[in-house]
This record gives sequence, structure tokens and C-alpha cells, in this order.
Amino acid sequence: MDIIKTLQQELNIRYSQAEAAVKLIDEGNTIPFIARYRKEATGSLNDEVLRALDERLRYLRNLEEKKEQVIGTIREQGKLTEELERQIQEAATMVAVDDLYRPYRPKRRTRAMIAREKGLEPLAERIAAQELGRPALEEAADFVSEERGVADAAEALAGAMDILAEQISDNAVYRTYIRRITTDQGQLQAAAKDAAKPSVYETYYQYQEPVRKCAGHRVLALNRGEAEKYLTVKVLAPEESILKYLDKQIVTKENPFTAPVLREAAEDSYRRLIAPAIEREIRSSLTEKAESGAIRVFGKNLEQLLMQPPIAGHTVLGWDPAFRTGCKLAVVDATGKVLDTVVIFPTAPQNKVEESKKILKELIRKYRITLISVGNGTASRESEQIIVELLKEIRDPVKYVIVNEAGASVYSASKLAAEEFPKFDVGQRSAVSIARRLQDPLAELVKIDPRSIGVGQYQHDMNQKNLSETLRGVVEDCVNKVGVDLNTASASLLEYVSGISKTVARNIVAYREENGAFTDRKQLLKVPKLGPKAFEQCAGFMRIQGGANPLDGTSVHPESYGAAENLLHRLGFQPEEVAGGGLKGLGKKIGDYGKMAEELGVGEITLRDIVAELEKPGRDPREEMPKPILRTDVMEMKDLKPGMVLKGTVRNVIDFGAFVDIGVHQDGLVHISQMTERYIKHPLEAVSVGDIVEVKVLCVDLEKKRISLTMKL
Repeated sequence: MDIIKTLQQELNIRYSQAEAAVKLIDEGNTIPFIARYRKEATGSLNDEVLRALDERLRYLRNLEEKKEQVIGTIREQGKLTEELERQIQEAATMVAVDDLYRPYRPKRRTRAMIAREKGLEPLAERIAAQELGRPALEEAADFVSEERGVADAAEALAGAMDILAEQISDNAVYRTYIRRITTDQGQLQAAAKDAAKPSVYETYYQYQEPVRKCAGHRVLALNRGEAEKYLTVKVLAPEESILKYLDKQIVTKENPFTAPVLREAAEDSYRRLIAPAIEREIRSSLTEKAESGAIRVFGKNLEQLLMQPPIAGHTVLGWDPAFRTGCKLAVVDATGKVLDTVVIFPTAPQNKVEESKKILKELIRKYRITLISVGNGTASRESEQIIVELLKEIRDPVKYVIVNEAGASVYSASKLAAEEFPKFDVGQRSAVSIARRLQDPLAELVKIDPRSIGVGQYQHDMNQKNLSETLRGVVEDCVNKVGVDLNTASASLLEYVSGISKTVARNIVAYREENGAFTDRKQLLKVPKLGPKAFEQCAGFMRIQGGANPLDGTSVHPESYGAAENLLHRLGFQPEEVAGGGLKGLGKKIGDYGKMAEELGVGEITLRDIVAELEKPGRDPREEMPKPILRTDVMEMKDLKPGMVLKGTVRNVIDFGAFVDIGVHQDGLVHISQMTERYIKHPLEAVSVGDIVEVKVLCVDLEKKRISLTMKL
């Protein structure tokens, strides 16, 4: 198999692009580095395509390795033919290789094996050849042997039929056809184990749908219902068509002595051996596809969440709401430094509202708080009501935001949080996290396991290794798109920078604490365990503000400093001018980019990237994302009426719609059918996490706490 050609065709890219990307990956370059600094080689493949290429490259290489192992094993058995080797080499999937290997794979003791040990294989061969001139039972009588444990003709014939059934089951062509027709024409069926027992799976108590049409979120829901013992799930195959197909393949002569035996063996082979295996394979394939889709959606949601714009320049009051244990507050200045923490008890059972308001007013005046970040967990609604009352009583220009606190409790109880705030309890740490995730979502959310952030569906039911790998890739891409401040970034943030491991991230922080702030990117080479290769991978993503070289504050890679300085010199600028907010209009002075790139000794794509960075150094891509909605008043679910038009924030996107926060403590659902007038296959075609959208209320169910919304205004 030409792996490069396969990648080219699957990803719809040029052969040279696939070849260059594979070469760069094999040389140990990271995806963010290749995407940002090797555009000339790859033809500007983005990180999404590169990650897909990397994943498929691993699969195809594992496939080739599996083929070699299978061919080697069959050759050792002395059973490898030229035709079989060709079929294995041409197989495009692991399943196809497994089908071809099945007859030669070591098996546990089967009925067919036992029959062979009893000397019944010659009988099976004669029946398969369809050459019997007398009834099969009479033929079988010749194989009765007390010594071999064959008591009578019926037992001999049954053993021969077991051998035939296994041979039919091991036929790769038959399996491929049966798998395809079952996938195309089969039905996925679910039924309740106890129809009288209510559950969230009632939708599936009497459910049937074509296998090929079953959506991923329904597959995952069925799997969970089955695992929790509420449902029985099975695949209904077109059995009649399959048995007709096998009959046509196996019974080639209408020999009255062999045809009935072969048909019975084929039926037994299908029902006992093939059907259960094909059902497992189809269920597994559906689950794998559903998980892959869910992981992709989770990754996209996570990316949008991490790339939400930071709210700079505010002293923020982080509010972790609770009832019995009180609301934990943390005051955090504009740089993220914790100024104060306190616990108030405005909610039940203490209800110390006036005392709490007094404390809040003092905090607002003392620290000039301009924004309150409230977690959306338990007691959030009650806390919001008190905040709104407070804002009406003061003249200070304070607003509040309800933030998704998913993962805050996980972080606050973690070893990392204990190291960061050893004197704080978990509530105080949680309040700090709630404040900081508003100030800089990316820097704060990287401290939390992405699976705990709550922007996916069925994340606990899927392959955790695949999920973790994908989500880590998403976090890496986000961190490297934004870049990090080398002198302020935490170890948690630094470990996601291209080429930096957890150990090296900790070493960078330790070096900084011991030697003071970095003044030059080259100082990174003095950090223990950070060698030239790691420096090449990470340097462009590390920013130093006010350092010795103004280019260190940009995303221009050190390898291109010569070209950048030469460009500035040719156009009459000094590097120091870059630090003053950028050189706007620089690109217009170049004229012929191709000629200039040749003179500078760089590629044209690289030159354009250098110019874009010099014009706007350290540009934060998050600035283009919608800002959070700041509130000063509260609305409750009972205030909602059908027809009301509101602004809301998309909190989560799933296969069948999106949940939108409209400020009533219960996210409303916009079903995929209510998103746009045009047909869309997935909600991500219309919305992303963090989007600010206008929605209209369709209906409100107070009892079930459900809000239906539409974006079709």
C-alpha cells in the first residue's frame, strides 16, 4: 500500500503535501509547529487536517504491520498462496485482514476441531464436493468408530456438519457480503427489560430503526441503557436473504444426498457462528463511529470554550454559590492575583442577607470591583437574586456574569490547586477559579481535565484514551494559536506549548523563580532538559514583553529573525518600532512579495506571516470571538412567555441541537430543526459554544424544567 497516496486521496490534498507532512511528523515535529512554521513545506495545511493525517498515518502503519504479521503466521503454517497474499496486501481495513486470517488463526477448542480429531474431515470433504451417491447417513456409517468416540452414523454426520459450518463461517467472501447486507438492510431494535419501570430511556422502550440511519447520539444512548439494564438491544438481520445467498454459493449441484446437508450446515453456520459475530462487529462499528463523532463535537465545543475572549482590566469577584456551607467569595485583580477571600451566608438555612450585602458593599468599595463572576451550580439562582438587589442599592458600575463552573470543584480538590493555594480550602480555590475563568478562560481551563469541563455528550461512555488524546490535541492547538507569556504563564499552561513536556514546563517556572524574568528567548536553552529540538518547537509560541529583542514579543520564529530584521532595514524601520503597537501598513510597502521573499531567503507564505505579525504583534485571535453577556438584572423561568425574543449564550452543542443560556438558570434547547431555514446535517454548521445568539421562546414546561427555543425569528 502506498500510504502517502492513500492519505492524499482520503484528505483530498496534494501528494507533495501528504509526503511533506509525514516527513515532518517522522522527524519529531509537533502538529502546532508544523501548522504554524512549516507552511512552505505542507502548502499551508492547518492543524485540523494535520491531526487527521497524523491519526490516519498511525492507523495505516498499524494496518501494514498487521498484514506482515498475518502473512508471516500463515507462511509458517505452510498455507500461504500467492492469491491469499495478494488479497491480504490489498485489504484496506483491519476487519478485512481479520476476515482473511480467520481460517488460519489459532482457535480455542471448537466443535469442528473435536470432529476433526475423530477423523470426520474426509466425510465433510466428500459432502462439500457434492459427490455422494447414497444418503449422507449411510455414508456416515462408514466413519463409526468406538476407538475414536464416534458412536453411530448420526454422530458422525453431525461432526462433519460442524466442520462444514466452521468452513462456511471462515470464508472471507461470505462474511464480507453478510456484513454489508446486514449493515444496509438490518434494523437496530431496542426493547424495555421492564416496561413498567420508568427511566430516561422510555423513548427506546419500543424502538426500531435501520442500522445505516441510526444517529450517533442514539447509538450511545442505547449502549448506556443496555449497560444500565433498562434495555435489550439487538440487530435484526435480513436472514432470509442471507440464507438464500449462502445456499446459492454452497449448493452448486442439486444432489439429493448432499444438498439438504449443506443447507442445514449453512443455516447452522449463519445462526450459531456468523450472525452473533457480525452483530458484535456492527454494534462495535456503530459505537466507534458514534464515539468518533461525539469526540469531534466535544473537541469543537472545547475549542470554542477555550478561545472565548478574556475580559481584561477588571477586578473580579468570584462567587462560588452554596446553601449550608455558605457562598465562597474571592477577589482577584486584573492580573489574576488573589486579593481577598471571604465566606458569606445569604442563602438558606442561615439567610443572612443584610449581613452579606454589607460585606459585599465593603469589598466592592475597597477593591473597586467592577465585575462579579457567579458559578451556575447549586444556589446560583438565589445568589443571583441577591446580587441584583445589591446592584440596585449601590451606585458603583458593577455587572455580573453567570459562568459555567463545570470542573471548578475538580480543580479545587486537585494536587495542582493545593500547590497553587496551599492555605485555601476547596471552596476558596473554586471561587478563584470561577473569577479567573472569566478573566482568561484559556489560562484557567487548562488546569482542569478537559473531560470535566462539561461541553460534550456521553463523554464517560466512550473510549477514554481516544477522548483524552483528541482533547489534549485541541488544548494544544488553542494554547499555541494564542501563544503564552513566558514570564507569567503557569506550568499548567506551558505544558501544552509545542515541544514542552510537564517536566520541562516545571523546569521553566523553576528557572524563572530562581533567575528572574526571561529577557531573551535564547535563555530557554539554559532551562534543564530543554534542548535545541524542543527550543525549535516552542520558541515561536513563547512571548517576552519588554525583552531585549522586540521580536521576542511576536510570533515570528527565531529562525526568521534575520529575514524580519533585513525586511525592516530595507523598508526603513527599526526593530524597536515593532514594540510600539506594530507597523501598520507595512505590507503595502513591499509590492512584489515573491521577489522580496527570494531576496530575504524565505518562502512567500513565511514572509506574509512575518509581515502580518509585524503589523500587529502578539495579535490575540480570541479578540474576534463574541464577548460574554454582562447582566444587571435577573429573570426567572416563570417570567418566560412563548414568543419572547432574547439574547443568549450557547453553552453546549450536541448532535441534535444546542443548549442556550438565556439567563434563567435553565438552559433552553434549540433543536437542530429550529436553527436555520436551510437544511443542516449538524448543529455545528450553525452555532458554536460561546456564540451570542438571538432566540425566541417556543414553549416552557415549568414542571419538567424544559425550555424550547428557536433561532428562526
